[in-house]
Amino acid sequence: MPSISLEEEPTTSGSISMSHNANFPIILASQSPRRRELLAGAGYRFIITPPAESAESGVYRGESSKAMVARLARQKAFDVARRTDNGIVLGCDTVAECSGEILGKPRDMEHARYMLRLLQGKQHRVSSGLCLWEAGTSRHAVEVAVTRLIMEPLTDERIDDYLASGQWQGKAGAFGYQDGHDWLRILEGSASNVVGLPLELLREMLDRMFRHHRCGARR
Repeated sequence: MPSISLEEEPTTSGSISMSHNANFPIILASQSPRRRELLAGAGYRFIITPPAESAESGVYRGESSKAMVARLARQKAFDVARRTDNGIVLGCDTVAECSGEILGKPRDMEHARYMLRLLQGKQHRVSSGLCLWEAGTSRHAVEVAVTRLIMEPLTDERIDDYLASGQWQGKAGAFGYQDGHDWLRILEGSASNVVGLPLELLREMLDRMFRHHRCGARR
């Protein structure tokens, strides 16, 4: 059965970022409980400052899923960074995509049912955009992580049971890999990305940002 512990991806290569937390606190521009749990489980110290609702919206015709999550992550990070004096603002956005259709969070149960029927029996992708923005400056970096999954065929009865559980709420594609369902399997990529925050990519981006600061301080 697929499962992910929200504390199983320790900050190993992220030692640089951990040692700089006092000087550059991480500010999570998100209200997602899953992102909060992933960050805490990986050992990061952070504070939460949600972005304005206007920063979390906007769909452009013809925009790819990767372009969309990168843009929205940047919007969220910028919205918080412009209101913050110090720290590294972390913005993130996650969507699922199947058969060319981008799937964000379902509006209601029937929308979730539509998503699950679209996904069941098929391969699909989950993309997360990450943006790190140094508050008080224009310096920022944006990258995207992509994970390929497959959802096993689901009967209507199984879909009904899942919808009744309420676990679909607030999750891109109406599913949560961390919930441990045996009908989801990762083919390639990060498990934490599917939950909503690619920790491996985050560590790499933080390390690069802090190395840049160390090099700049020596000049």
